[in-house]
Amino acid sequence: MLERVTAPTPFGRLAAEAARRERAGLVRTLRPRAADSPLLDLASNDYLGLTRHPEVTAAAADAVHRWGAGATGSRLVTGSTELHAELERELAEFTGFEAALVLSSGYAANLAALTALTAPGSLIVSDAGNHASIVDGCRLSRAETAVAAHTDPAAVRKCLDGHTGEAVVVTDSVFSVDGDAAPLAETAAVVREFGAGLVVDDAHGLGVLGAGGRGAPNAAGLAGAPDVVVTVTLSKSLGSQGGAVLGPAHVIDHLVNAARTFIFDTGLAPAAAGGALAALRLLRREPGRAARAREVASSLHRRLTGAGLVAAVPDAAVVSVRAPSAGAALRWAADCRAAGLGVGCFRPPSVPDGISRLRLTARADLDDTQIAGAVDTVVRTAPAS
Repeated sequence: MLERVTAPTPFGRLAAEAARRERAGLVRTLRPRAADSPLLDLASNDYLGLTRHPEVTAAAADAVHRWGAGATGSRLVTGSTELHAELERELAEFTGFEAALVLSSGYAANLAALTALTAPGSLIVSDAGNHASIVDGCRLSRAETAVAAHTDPAAVRKCLDGHTGEAVVVTDSVFSVDGDAAPLAETAAVVREFGAGLVVDDAHGLGVLGAGGRGAPNAAGLAGAPDVVVTVTLSKSLGSQGGAVLGPAHVIDHLVNAARTFIFDTGLAPAAAGGALAALRLLRREPGRAARAREVASSLHRRLTGAGLVAAVPDAAVVSVRAPSAGAALRWAADCRAAGLGVGCFRPPSVPDGISRLRLTARADLDDTQIAGAVDTVVRTAPAS
């Protein structure tokens, strides 16, 4: 008699992986928030405090009434409205680039740029601290990928040296874990030595850095450069949702024809496009919001370190405070929440250096009383080191 072979159980490994996460204290859970949450929010990416601004919400509602709840199709079929085109024109003008292309998320924008601007035989040099969307874009690109040491132009040069084909260097402008900024001008100089291209993810720079919030490439003198492509999200400083790629017009034309996350994805919902456009126009009228977000970040850092906590110096609006362990970070965030303060909690594998942190968002609309109260809560609930 033939011995019966037991077939593997579908998804059988998932239980073992769940148990491993439980042992490591790395279980993630969804926590739906109420529309009227009483928490002081220092966990979101609403850097300019615009997501509930009356002009932004009114524009989003108006777009729904005018265009409908959804884009109805991909951008190349029915998903491009006049509103999308208007947003693209004004984004490009504001940031100093020739053209822009709006996608459904910042994640999709990074995948679009990295997969469409490289090919088998290309080299991508990626900063070790880059966001997961960049990492995934590198993996999907079919290009060779070299990981350069964090914020180290000399490491970028070493990766490029000897490569004779097409090359692209990609980096976050501001890194989401510690809030540190990439040395964009120095990196661009290295990139140009080798005739490579530079892709900058300015998700955490737009609205906070540069003249009037025009972004980190603007601050570094790279806006509009023919060898620079920038990706942004509309879900942080612009208080909405979606992403965009900015760059030379011929690059944007290529993405329209070659970027799969643009071609095969439903267009950004009109409400998101309308809200982002209203936020962009508001920022142009009130450029001081960018400086205020940086001031709040500096104040948070100064007060937290003055109280004895270890916090990274913020280059934009992210303030990162170190925790003794993943479990301690989780309990610390929960204690802050119980005291009325929402903070982010970053643990492995989301942090590339394995160090767990609380992540505080500096918002331009916070007043000094709110800042002081937030710091008091973080300090009062801090775990023993």
